[in-house]
Amino acid sequence: MAKRQPEGNQDPVVQRIRLRYAKRGPLRFTSHRDFARAFERALLRANVPIAYSQGFTPHPKVSYASAAPTGVASEAEYLEIGLRAVVEPDELRRALDAALSPGLDVLEAVESPLTGGGSLADRIDASTWRIELPGISGADAAVAVRAFLDAPEVLVDRLTKQGRRTFDTRAAVVRLDASDLEILSDSTNGDLPSEVTDIPCAILDLVVRQVTPTVRPDDVLSGLRVVADLEPPVPPRATRLAQGVLTEQGELVDPLAQSGDGDRPAAVVGTSSQ
Repeated sequence: MAKRQPEGNQDPVVQRIRLRYAKRGPLRFTSHRDFARAFERALLRANVPIAYSQGFTPHPKVSYASAAPTGVASEAEYLEIGLRAVVEPDELRRALDAALSPGLDVLEAVESPLTGGGSLADRIDASTWRIELPGISGADAAVAVRAFLDAPEVLVDRLTKQGRRTFDTRAAVVRLDASDLEILSDSTNGDLPSEVTDIPCAILDLVVRQVTPTVRPDDVLSGLRVVADLEPPVPPRATRLAQGVLTEQGELVDPLAQSGDGDRPAAVVGTSSQ
């Protein structure tokens, strides 16, 4: 791959690549800003022919889509880069994955159209999450979930950049189910939640639409506390499993579909609970 782009007149973008990456283990505490810095360093170490913006302070052409909150694990983070030389997507994926710390893992790379393909953000309007609630039984979680789903609205407070704000978490939730750890392990061939042993552990399966302000897993947990006084004795752990466009049939369409690979299937996440 080519070396770092020199400053001055910048070469045009000749290829766009969309990437899916994961934040795992302790690296889930990496903030979006820290990840962006780490990713730019990885671009340099991997000699990626990244394109740069024009002007006195050129910036690498990297666009992020719907980054997960700090402290949240994710298997479905997305970004797009513009390149000034054509590369093979899987070669790029391997080089970037090797240049990033373990726990920041580049999982997929596909080429996207230079023009007319729409933005990556246009391909994401919902996400699915798994939330582990150590110390809470599946039965207790199910009672709280039913109270949440039956409520016409569930108001919570959160401190935002614009100050403290009250908003409805219920309207954004498309699906919310509760199960026990044992039920989950039977249905996922041993894909157990991380670091959960010897205590009851409820699992929440959440599908939430993107709205403004964004409704995050911790907002839904605040809503469960409001409607049912559900308060896990151990800090919960959330993992984003997928993002995409939610269809009327309850399918979450892969954001990388039709980006150089039109045969990628939609990921089924279930029908609405509303």
